[in-house]
Amino acid sequence: MKGCKERFMPLGLCHSCEPCGTVDGQGIRYVLFLAGCALRCKFCHNPDTWQPTGRPVTLDAVLSDLARYEAFYRFSGGGVTVSGGEPLLQAEFVAALFRACRRQGIHTTLDTAGFASPEKMAMVLPYTDAVLFSIKAALADKHVWLTGRSPGPIGENLRTAVGCAPVTVRYVVIPGLTDTAADFAALADLLHGLPRPVSVELLPYHTLGRAKWEGLGRRYPLAGVPAARREQMLAARAALTAQGIRVIEAEY
Repeated sequence: MKGCKERFMPLGLCHSCEPCGTVDGQGIRYVLFLAGCALRCKFCHNPDTWQPTGRPVTLDAVLSDLARYEAFYRFSGGGVTVSGGEPLLQAEFVAALFRACRRQGIHTTLDTAGFASPEKMAMVLPYTDAVLFSIKAALADKHVWLTGRSPGPIGENLRTAVGCAPVTVRYVVIPGLTDTAADFAALADLLHGLPRPVSVELLPYHTLGRAKWEGLGRRYPLAGVPAARREQMLAARAALTAQGIRVIEAEY
């Protein structure tokens, strides 16, 4: 039976790993970036993660690597974050990893855009301690334009996640594109419709990913859009706060 279990242990396709991340969840974190994403965000700063062509990794290999830094995670109240790409496209692997982390008392965070089947979300959530949920755009037509996909299952997956784990919604403020009054009204409506209140982390749009697009031989779609300025971030925070949304305090 042992050999049978090992034979069916899921493999992950890993794009890269950051052993001591500090921006993807609480404390110091082991951040595993999985390969593959169905969205084609015009502002993506990691377009090299889109294709599911990463390095195959076993669960044991990830746990062994994680153990080298475990003291940092425990001391800081950190843990493991699985990001991407879209980690839900490898839900079986993520669920197995998070289940193993749970057995060891290691905090788990899922960093997702929710663009996957509800069944895949349901597979991972039982072993997830926190969720970072990226909303690319709250208006359906703008979501299509920015990501190349309709919102599809995102709303359902967000509601399911909020019902199961603490969720922080992440939203990128792109000047002239995602920071209009209509954008913030739609985002507030979406959040007010959730089973319980969530906090929003506003992220300023930047152009640091442009070099990756060009390195892949792709034209950067938002070449004429400037990085978000501090006053635009403060205006975004004020717009959401005025509609009863809690925005995480940050230095812009």
